[in-house]
Amino acid sequence: MKSGWEIVIGLETHVQLATNSKIFSSSSTLFGSQPNKQTNEIDMALPGSMPSLNSKTVEYAIRFGLAAGATISKNSVFERKHYFYPDLPKGYQISQFRNPIMKNGAISFYMDGEEKEVKLTQAHLEEDAGKSLHKNYNSGIDLNRAGIPLLEIVTEPIIRSAKEAYMYAKALHNLVVWLGICDGNLQEGSFRCDANVSVRKSGSNILGTRTEIKNLNSFRFLEKAIIFESNRQIKLIENGGHVIQETRLYDAENDETRSMRTKESATDYRYFPDPDLQILNISNEYISKIKESMPELPLTRIKRFESDYCISREEALQMTVNIQTAEYFESVIKYIPKNYEKIVSNFISQELSTLMNRDNKSIKENKITSYILASLINRVIDGSISNKNAKYVLSIMWDKGQYNIDEIIKEEGLDQINDISIITEIIDGVISKNKIAVMEYLSGKEKAFNSLIGQVMKASNGRINPRDINAMLKHSIELYKKDLEKVET
Repeated sequence: MKSGWEIVIGLETHVQLATNSKIFSSSSTLFGSQPNKQTNEIDMALPGSMPSLNSKTVEYAIRFGLAAGATISKNSVFERKHYFYPDLPKGYQISQFRNPIMKNGAISFYMDGEEKEVKLTQAHLEEDAGKSLHKNYNSGIDLNRAGIPLLEIVTEPIIRSAKEAYMYAKALHNLVVWLGICDGNLQEGSFRCDANVSVRKSGSNILGTRTEIKNLNSFRFLEKAIIFESNRQIKLIENGGHVIQETRLYDAENDETRSMRTKESATDYRYFPDPDLQILNISNEYISKIKESMPELPLTRIKRFESDYCISREEALQMTVNIQTAEYFESVIKYIPKNYEKIVSNFISQELSTLMNRDNKSIKENKITSYILASLINRVIDGSISNKNAKYVLSIMWDKGQYNIDEIIKEEGLDQINDISIITEIIDGVISKNKIAVMEYLSGKEKAFNSLIGQVMKASNGRINPRDINAMLKHSIELYKKDLEKVET
């Protein structure tokens, strides 16, 4: 951000709720069907068709409201939001405006090591519109998305940087997937952000004219779009121009925002209560029932992992990247001695994650059970196998689906060498072949000693415990030194 200016950002996020049917009809929400194959008379707005509320959408909205510490409205109202696009068959969208299902609340997350909080204005239920398709100078309408259930989550205009917007969006995405209310698929449009961006002189309390950047379905694009748009507005104002309240689109290929249309106001939409839908009454008993089924929330679990286990905050963040990873981590450490949790974290976040990323697999598709991984790690802890060779065993289990650890160790010749005479023989061979490094160590160069340890590990194929190498290597070098002294005298 250019010196002397402040950016003001508010985000509106459309979260597609993970229901099997649409919000006001029984049509399927499955992604990828042929155009207009998942529609019925309600989605197409045929005369006489009446909407019927999907109760699962209400449950999911309340789950989010409880997680965000929001106030759940006991009586909320669905309203008609009027605008005229070809892909909006009714000529209005059923949404909530004056009395949404939840108000206030906040999303908390870590940024640069500090806990941040972004306050919410509200979240409301609504239906999605259809989609216009354009090809070879022809246009068509696909209504498969018409009626898809959305929870629109609106922040206060208190975000002050593109990075903070990025981190908030990531935290919100993790939370809705964690709660099981959204699949979080960015490519399929299950999680889309609109960014309201304005700029003002530093120290000013007056909000500038805002523009809205629509349908950002990538965290990186969200950040880049905000950076471009804020710089565009500053440059425009400094050159004597003024910002127009409008809707803009982000062009990722050219890394720029472009004008789409003039921004409507609430008055333009002519909201009024939908006469076909009753007031949504939510009881305290229903809210309490949902509250009992809530999982431990991401931030709470991060803090517990830090306090209960020997891992850092960064490691706790890695272990809570999603709820499946968090549960897998805790199921592994049940079989691990206390204070060795860091080894487990490293194996999951580095070795297992590398294999999953290579094969484009998720933690849910991981076939290495928590008990098997714990058994492998316990062999590292008790010195039966080196850390390096344990990683190799893990890769064999992953690639071949072979889970008998002892059998793999035996077949690959990876068991630790504990015979003192064999270890001494290997060390003496390394000293004999690396006399320059030995002399450098004797002259006070500690790095030379680390090099010699590496050579011993290489010669033994990682089968000697590093703790044993250290003491025995120093002892053998002392003997070598004495032999040299004898020769010199």
